[in-house]
Amino acid sequence: MLFESTRGADNGRTFEEVLLKGLADDGGLYIPSEWPQVDIRKLKTCSSFIDIAKLIVPLFTSSSYKDEEVLTLLENTWHDFDKTDLVGIEKIRDDIFIGELFHGPTAAFKDFGLQLCAAFFNKALEKNNKTAIILGATSGDTGSAAIDACKEYENIKTFMLLPEGNMTNIQRKQMTTVKKENVFVLNIEGTFDDCQDIVKAAFKEKYFLKSNQVLLAINSINWTRIIGQICYYFYLGLKINNFSKKLCYSIPSGNFGNVFACYSAMRLGLPVDRIGVSVNDNDILHRFFSNNIYKKESVSSTLSPSMDITVASNFERLVYDFYLERDAEKCKDFFANFPESSIVLEEEIWQKTSNLFCSTSTGDKETIEVMKKMHQDFNYVIDPHTAVGMCASKLFGGPISSPLVILSTAHPGKFLDSLKKANITSFKKHHVLEKVINKSEYSFSLEADQDQIFNFIKRNNNK
Repeated sequence: MLFESTRGADNGRTFEEVLLKGLADDGGLYIPSEWPQVDIRKLKTCSSFIDIAKLIVPLFTSSSYKDEEVLTLLENTWHDFDKTDLVGIEKIRDDIFIGELFHGPTAAFKDFGLQLCAAFFNKALEKNNKTAIILGATSGDTGSAAIDACKEYENIKTFMLLPEGNMTNIQRKQMTTVKKENVFVLNIEGTFDDCQDIVKAAFKEKYFLKSNQVLLAINSINWTRIIGQICYYFYLGLKINNFSKKLCYSIPSGNFGNVFACYSAMRLGLPVDRIGVSVNDNDILHRFFSNNIYKKESVSSTLSPSMDITVASNFERLVYDFYLERDAEKCKDFFANFPESSIVLEEEIWQKTSNLFCSTSTGDKETIEVMKKMHQDFNYVIDPHTAVGMCASKLFGGPISSPLVILSTAHPGKFLDSLKKANITSFKKHHVLEKVINKSEYSFSLEADQDQIFNFIKRNNNK
């Protein structure tokens, strides 16, 4: 299995190259050169998430590692989960389920992809006698999951960019309370998009690296993140109906990585009916799926901060594979000129949307109402991101054509202010979140200036 760029000038890469590079040299995102097919008959014999991962992950890693190496790695990858089988499934109605992805050590779905990344990072660095710097941007959950996954690896230094004030106190403290010599949390005076732009620029500059050092991407531009997320879609399909019927998925979305993982799982053979893309007031994705215009606008702060993003990086992968059918030149033209120019597809191409995707945008008021209703009617507490996903469902009226799975991407305990607004005072606490509340914080404040940030990294990299 080799990988190619969405912009056509950086192709034929191995898994290890894609793992260590993150962003392609031509500015595009890597994607498998062809979609492998998983044997559903074998998947039906699986009993656990790890069993499924052992069938999925080697499909993408064969260009760099022997299957036996990968299987051994997977046995020790996902740790400190509250559930033995990692994923929880809550049945709300006969045809509606919630997929709980928050049972990992940082109480968010990011633990799946980032623990897999960290395990492969460490393997690749040891193999090539290198060290690494991780530079990431986070609107909440990515940062804490990356820090937790990588903090014990001495050959990795993590620098995490946090947009000032754009997450809950607990989300911030999950990062700023980690006191490790290889972890640096940077409070940035800017938006998530500012932080993400600096991360992308870093992959062009790299002057702060040592000679034997690589810069690693942990945002969902890294394909290994997507692999980890693909696995739980197959797990949900197995446990809900043993792949006997197509499922619909409602997915809270920010950077589009989770949606693209679902799409990728479908391309591998997962029975999928429709994919619901659920966003908050930052609705660039909803505007595209409903009106065929992908245009950057200013970011708004909401009760679901992990989705407070105006540019969804992984959307480029979908345009390349689904809409343009891998026409790299067209894809390059679209995204090389974005965000200065909006992206509008030819009408007959965009019409493909209705075959697979639907979308919705939900404001804070409706988010709170859904949280209240779930608590009152089902005695089930959800976080605001899951509530946004719930709004895209047809839970509150009308039949659905296929069983529906709403992805619950974070534990409600991360969002105490939202729970208070919804008059929810009692919920199952998460032991990790409770521990950080009273801990001391360690962080640095910087402007959203790439030279200032890169020089900070260089100084602390030389210590």
